[in-house]
Amino acid sequence: MSSLTHTPGHRPAVVLLSGGLDSTTVLAHAVAEGYAAHALTFRYGQRHQHEIEAARRIAITLGASGHAILDIDLRGFGGSALTDASIAVPKDRSADDLMHGIPVTYVPARNTIFLSFALAYAEVLGASDIFIGVNALDYSGYPDCRPEFISAFETLANLATASAVEGRTTVVIRAPLQQMTKRQIVEFGVSLGVDYSCTISCYDPSEDGGACGHCDACQLRHRGFREAGVPDPTRYAVAPAEPGR
Repeated sequence: MSSLTHTPGHRPAVVLLSGGLDSTTVLAHAVAEGYAAHALTFRYGQRHQHEIEAARRIAITLGASGHAILDIDLRGFGGSALTDASIAVPKDRSADDLMHGIPVTYVPARNTIFLSFALAYAEVLGASDIFIGVNALDYSGYPDCRPEFISAFETLANLATASAVEGRTTVVIRAPLQQMTKRQIVEFGVSLGVDYSCTISCYDPSEDGGACGHCDACQLRHRGFREAGVPDPTRYAVAPAEPGR
């Protein structure tokens, strides 16, 4: 757990950090905007721990003011390919399939749970701002990535905390990538100097952390780099197929 101190003169903020492309970009953005960014990562029973180690490195590299890693085991509920090893991670879905329906990699209520913890952490820090890397354009159709959800949670946050009710803070859920494509996110991150080779997005990596190249996350990530004209620094166990192959 990180300390609860922050840089004098800098507004504290909580940044949800998974170790993936989107959340890393958001952390870089928060730091660039002058926030004392306290990263928050969850070990929630996901299929692999590579993203936890990636988050550790990223928090240090990007200059987070603190980094908390919390254990909340969602395997007891199951219901997702990310928390139940008996459910296969979908591979090589078509572009049309990626844009329709909710895949089995959706973890029930995950962002609601994560934001609730972030809200508690923000109240202790005296922070008004919570950053999350959700995206509603190039994504896998998760209901808790939509603008309606973010807006509703912000309303809840300002009803649920003593600091908001007493008028000491007004909680703002910041989702700066909400209306960006993956291409735009990559371009934005590159402009911030993000080293994406440190990040991992894959749902089903090899034991040594090589990305599978075929799950939804790998496909969306690789397409983003390709469309941005930026070399994809991802270490793939099996490289994603290029269009037309």
